[in-house]
Amino acid sequence: MYSCMIRFGEQCLRCSLQCMSSAARKGRSLQNTFPVLDLPLQPIQQHVYEANLCNSATCCNKYMELREVVRKGGGDNAIARHTQRNKKLLVRERLHLLLDDDDFLELSPLAGLGLPYGDIPAAGAITGIGRVSGLWCVFIANDATVKGGTSYPISVKKQLRAQEVAIQNSLPCIYLVDSGGAFLPLQSEIFPDKNHGGRMFYNEAIMSAMKIPQVSVVCGSCTAGGAYIPTMAEETVMVNRIGNIFLGGPPLVKAATGEEVTPEELGGARLHAEVSGCVDHFAWEEEAAYEYARNIISTLNYQLPVEEEVQEEEEPLYISEELLGLAPRSYNDSLDVKMIVSRLTDGSRFQEFKARYGTTLITGFARIHGHLVGIVANNGKLTQEAALKGSHFVQLCDQRDIPLIFLQNTAPTAPLTLCKAQAEINSNHLKAQGSMMSAVACASVPKITVVIGGCHGADSYAMCGRGFDPNFLFLWPNARVSMVAPGHAGALFPPGTEDEQQQQEEDLNRRLEEESSAFFSSGRLWDDGVILPQDSRKVLRDCLDIIKQQQFQVSSEKQLSALLRM
Repeated sequence: MYSCMIRFGEQCLRCSLQCMSSAARKGRSLQNTFPVLDLPLQPIQQHVYEANLCNSATCCNKYMELREVVRKGGGDNAIARHTQRNKKLLVRERLHLLLDDDDFLELSPLAGLGLPYGDIPAAGAITGIGRVSGLWCVFIANDATVKGGTSYPISVKKQLRAQEVAIQNSLPCIYLVDSGGAFLPLQSEIFPDKNHGGRMFYNEAIMSAMKIPQVSVVCGSCTAGGAYIPTMAEETVMVNRIGNIFLGGPPLVKAATGEEVTPEELGGARLHAEVSGCVDHFAWEEEAAYEYARNIISTLNYQLPVEEEVQEEEEPLYISEELLGLAPRSYNDSLDVKMIVSRLTDGSRFQEFKARYGTTLITGFARIHGHLVGIVANNGKLTQEAALKGSHFVQLCDQRDIPLIFLQNTAPTAPLTLCKAQAEINSNHLKAQGSMMSAVACASVPKITVVIGGCHGADSYAMCGRGFDPNFLFLWPNARVSMVAPGHAGALFPPGTEDEQQQQEEDLNRRLEEESSAFFSSGRLWDDGVILPQDSRKVLRDCLDIIKQQQFQVSSEKQLSALLRM
């Protein structure tokens, strides 16, 4: 009897192993079952490709120029004062010591350029997502070479967006604090409103309730409201003779009481580590502070897999540089969006959904660096049929828990109502478009949007624009963001004298040309950054890796209840 049970157990084990082996083979084969999009450039498309390529070269050169401006921070004099007189490391040197490597995803690097109150390179802070002790972490690092670390309205907006990314993706957050406080002449745009400075501290409290770890390194001034950033973090490291935390600095103390006190006596590392207890770790040098921070991150309650299964990844059939010629100079220069899809996905494979219906919207499944994703891409105007198709596909991905990637290139203008029949068509179109908006808004899966061309009008909402809360939204340098595209302003004006209307059109088109630029948009932080087309596959891979990390965090009921309060 006993030997029969053993044989039966061995047989079950063999069957189980065979099933597991079969499932593994099936899993591997699933990666290669999608049809290949073999879409090389055709001779008839060459002139459009070359026009797009020329425009992309101009846009990419502009992008590189602006990146160089940002990398210089506050300029040579400010850098010399920061490093020589104040004996501090530059912000990118700090990140080099903190992160596992320099290959991090920087968010909105061009924010702060071209603003009414002047250029604030990188908005005075570098934000992004990088690996620390193996974990993806959001970081917010003040750059004190820019206006002495003073916070402007755009600085607050950038830091709030970084916290939002941390909340949405359940990522640990690290603050490298070196700020002189708010720029008082613009206090009305920094202090009073819901999404102004106070929101940072509210977010810190909510993140703690959600068990999202927060670590602070005080490597400079923390004055006034900024003093709450390190004191509200779970663990704080402070650097001796460099870091200071106080509500009012020595000049304010002297003005109020007549007492002369040094910054170190008033709020230095020794005081807060030994007397007030505001900080948890005392570091003699900056280098040691970042080692403390790395060690803190290594104690977090994440259950990362010991060794992830290595999957063979197929590279696309075409080189990524071809995307430069596929990035549309204008809507009229758009080529088949499947050509872009085939240069982003593993093996250029794509399983299209509803291929024969609503063909102005492309939907389907693909893999990007092994991640299964649903792709929604504009291939023309978002018609009624296309919107219904988009609604169906988004709901399908939400049901299957598959992340969505939107490749947005919306039409320049909305359709006009010309007659009764046309009005009925437009009504049906609006209803279908509203259905797609609802599906996108209510989908609980991660969403990543890349604006590859135009981001115009209401169609951009259905394609998961900024107002629809994608996890990440990036622009290609050629992208345009506006209600109406440049050159299409005439449809907005009522009938009038020809001369008046022509002048109005010219003025508005000129303004649209300037304000719809990807760099204008990114300077105001309407996105998470401008990325080069040839880098899109890598950026999407990083975003999908970052999103996936959530499943390794130890679950907590508090996370959901705290999120509902947002």
